[in-house]
Amino acid sequence: MRRANQRSSIGELCDFVNGNGFRPPDWKQSGLPIIRIQNLNGSTSFNYFDGEPKQKWIVEPGDLLFAWAGVKGVSFGPTIWPGPRGVLNQHIFRVVPKKGVDKYWLYLALQVATVRIEANAHGFKSSLVHVQKDDITEQAIDLPPLPEQRKIAEILRTWDEAIEKLDALRAAKLRRHRALTHSLVFGTRQLDRFRTTDEVATHRWFTLPATWSIKPIGKLAREISERNGDAEQHEVLSCSKYDGFVRSLEYFKKQVFSADLSGYKKIWRGDFGFPSNHVEEGSIGLQNLMEVGVVSPIYTVFRFAPEKVDADYAFAVLKTGLYRHIFEVSTSASVDRRGSLRWTEFSKLPFPVPSLAEQKAIAEVLRTAKVDLDALSAEIEALSRQKRGLMQKLLTGEWHVKVEAH
Repeated sequence: MRRANQRSSIGELCDFVNGNGFRPPDWKQSGLPIIRIQNLNGSTSFNYFDGEPKQKWIVEPGDLLFAWAGVKGVSFGPTIWPGPRGVLNQHIFRVVPKKGVDKYWLYLALQVATVRIEANAHGFKSSLVHVQKDDITEQAIDLPPLPEQRKIAEILRTWDEAIEKLDALRAAKLRRHRALTHSLVFGTRQLDRFRTTDEVATHRWFTLPATWSIKPIGKLAREISERNGDAEQHEVLSCSKYDGFVRSLEYFKKQVFSADLSGYKKIWRGDFGFPSNHVEEGSIGLQNLMEVGVVSPIYTVFRFAPEKVDADYAFAVLKTGLYRHIFEVSTSASVDRRGSLRWTEFSKLPFPVPSLAEQKAIAEVLRTAKVDLDALSAEIEALSRQKRGLMQKLLTGEWHVKVEAH
């Protein structure tokens, strides 16, 4: 039986304190770190404020924050700040629960409300949202008694802890996989840092076996620019910086692409692609999800000649930390505050070419090593689905939790 909870607005349960608009003249090399939206996503790169902060700007480890401008499903919504102590930048609220409201339960309730807020929000682009305070505070939620809030929080925290442990294990295995890739392709030499595009063009980093060659990508691959027809229906794909191509709707849990796909590009199985304004993050992929999908017009799509380059070997090389840095230093003028790398310049980048048999052998070693990594990813996704289902049941009152009397 569904219990009768108190129906409340979010604004009745907590206070929202906005951050300060720190500007470049305020940025210093030391002082209190300025907590910006990218820091909510895990970035440890900070600017600092060395002045006298107002108390309302201060954020302590464990504080509940809410980013009210950002990317749907990524940087928009609630976060429990893990530290360090700092000052809060604009576009982020510090959320202070009122008496009788458990902070972690509120964090979970805000996660559920965020889905509704995003669905109704109007943003700069299809994936970027920017809301007013009332858009958050007027959301209605079911408020159980405090003991039940704490019990719900305790149950869901066990799922979070399990997911966090698996995430940490996956990150460690991913680092080992990347180190293995680097050693198989580039040997044991430590990764240097290119500083200029000239260093990339002259191959100053590469010291490869004598039987290997170095060739521009354009000598090994060609650009593919096949537009999707007006009546053609193909699934939209996106490229993640870690895993390569993903199904867009499945990955983002919502539509972040245009309704009109006629101008999108086809990408066939075995083709590579990257968004020209994200590739410096390592967002490049090999399409092996389906026979043919489509990607945004901002993507560059290309195909290696199979008699010259094994696709799995090429994917491993292009996903290394070295190539992520090559992409970063090779980007041109700012596009949407990001770099831009088009095929004209991308095709000039150097690529290490062993024999085709050696390429296939390297790819097979890496493929075997990745099996365990993929199993961990599947386990994390399964636990995440379970947690989402539990949240929906527990936070709407559909399922009742038993609280023991003391």
